Amino acid sequence: MSTNKPYLTGHYTPVADEITATELTVEGSLPPELTGRLIRNSHNPKPGITPTHWFKGSGMVHGIRLRDGRAEWYRNRWVHTPALQGAPYMTDRGPDLTASTAGTHVIEHGGRLLALCESALPFELTADLETVGAFDFGGKLTTAMTAHPKEDPVTGELHFFASSPFPPFLVHHVASPKGDVLQSQEVPGASAALKHDFAITEHYVVFLEGSVTFDPAEHSGIPYSWSDEQQSRIGIMPRGVGGASRIRWFEIGQGYGMHFANAYEDAYGRIVVEGPCVGRTGWQRSWNWWVGAPDRGAEPNSGSRQRRWTVDLAAGNVKEEVTDDLTVEFPTINEGLLGREHRYQYALSFPDDLGIGSHALVKYDRSTGARQLLPVGTGQLPSEAVFVPAADATDEDAGYLLTIVSDLNQDASRMLVLDASDLSVPPIATIHLPRRVPAMIHGSWIPDAADAPDAEAAAA
Repeated sequence: MSTNKPYLTGHYTPVADEITATELTVEGSLPPELTGRLIRNSHNPKPGITPTHWFKGSGMVHGIRLRDGRAEWYRNRWVHTPALQGAPYMTDRGPDLTASTAGTHVIEHGGRLLALCESALPFELTADLETVGAFDFGGKLTTAMTAHPKEDPVTGELHFFASSPFPPFLVHHVASPKGDVLQSQEVPGASAALKHDFAITEHYVVFLEGSVTFDPAEHSGIPYSWSDEQQSRIGIMPRGVGGASRIRWFEIGQGYGMHFANAYEDAYGRIVVEGPCVGRTGWQRSWNWWVGAPDRGAEPNSGSRQRRWTVDLAAGNVKEEVTDDLTVEFPTINEGLLGREHRYQYALSFPDDLGIGSHALVKYDRSTGARQLLPVGTGQLPSEAVFVPAADATDEDAGYLLTIVSDLNQDASRMLVLDASDLSVPPIATIHLPRRVPAMIHGSWIPDAADAPDAEAAAA
């Protein structure tokens, strides 16, 4: 395997096998409400395989099972899709939506655990991370599925979309809490611009088209590149049947936002959208890292700054502002407030473009403007922070942040359970994992349902 690709070295070095370990060592005390599984996903090509792009590596999920104050197991499994065995995505009949890397995200909805990659169908997994197969919502899903679906915490509906470089460029889907597709509608006015994430509010769906669009001359396997001619826009679409026909597109400054933290409707009826965003140079140096080209940043994201867009539907304009000077990515919130106004955000802070500085977890207080940093030390990289509410919590930040730290100094990893209300206090618990877990992209906490049978028994 080539070692000159940054996504195959250091924190990102793939693991070569699937293992299972039980009864992990725990320092501190695990809160009893942490009963479930933390599952994370990322790209982990098989030994001997050097993908042309970071995102082309085969997906591997890593899970830690917590119950009754114990860390019962760690296991990692490749998502066994046709692509893992070398099947091509493009065929004589067009794209094979089952030939997925399935390496971007993993969620649970309607009792199904799904590994996601935005160019393909989701792949269903068992509770112990074995692959079931491609899932097309009972034949109702005939497009790809975004890696960033949004589950409305009030209605339980799952919103997701399909983006394509060819018409239809954008299709919005809604599934019921049980996982049945309720509606699918093509979104007019969309273009071939790259759409990775989106947002929902109580009454709207929010799409972002940045300055990155389809480019058939890009030969990394991901055919997109920056275009100064591609106008950046935010699309505001009313939720519900027929909402797509009433979408409004608003021009914004050039840039590209990979992930949204959240969106909501404020007291004046404006739609506020927040998330990290890069400019032209930041995008190019990030892309060069992702493909292993020269003139790349020291980290996988360069110049990514927190940005806020406030869309005034009545006035027909957008206010845009950079809200922080840290290089951050992977924003998260207490998802009980997804689509509603929130006070706190969490993110992962990176060293600067030259690699100066250290990685840290960040907590933003949007009410006071304060931020709190938790540096993890030289040679250590935490994963995206997943928020889990405390039992009977009344405050928004009453809960825990779960993160997995890759430690190159010890060639090891540990899972931290942090007090989300105060990052300055020591970890509530530390779980020592049986191997160094590669730096991962996205993941989810999957709690055991109070009225459901044991997850492993249900999967048996």
